[in-house]
Amino acid sequence: MRKKARPGEDVGKISIFASMSNNDILRTLRYTFHYHDHKMKEIFALGGKDIPFEEVALWLKKEEDPDFVKLYDKDLAHFLDGLIVANRGKKEGATPVVDKKLNNNGILRKLKIALNLQDDGMLEIFGLRGFRLSKHELSAFFRNPAQAQYRECKDQVLRNFLMGLQEKYRGE
Repeated sequence: MRKKARPGEDVGKISIFASMSNNDILRTLRYTFHYHDHKMKEIFALGGKDIPFEEVALWLKKEEDPDFVKLYDKDLAHFLDGLIVANRGKKEGATPVVDKKLNNNGILRKLKIALNLQDDGMLEIFGLRGFRLSKHELSAFFRNPAQAQYRECKDQVLRNFLMGLQEKYRGE
């Protein structure tokens, strides 16, 4: 008889309730939007970071690979800012300051901006995964952390959004 896994316990090579890394997010976005290496490099450049193809390839490797390189918050912020520019155009005025620290709320916000999504569109994407949120719950992720209504975006929420994007854009 097979033993039932407990939260945090490894099942094969996948940990249930494993936290999402920046590398996971980058790999998921690349897969979702069918980006090839040249497009990834172009998006990073639009976000203000000129990188060689080799560095992108190392970030996209699985954690088990000996050549794996961790993607830091600032680098993911460059990619997300580049995604915004690629999809919406460059903003007039001063160059935006790249976030040095990035949490799930910031990632969700940048994806909302890059994909030009309104609340209803985001809720539809969550719904593709069977993940239900109200408009009030969704708006709490975008509030100032000092406000009482602010809510931290947990990995489960971000993961469901990314998987919903895959369903919408890849039909999976």
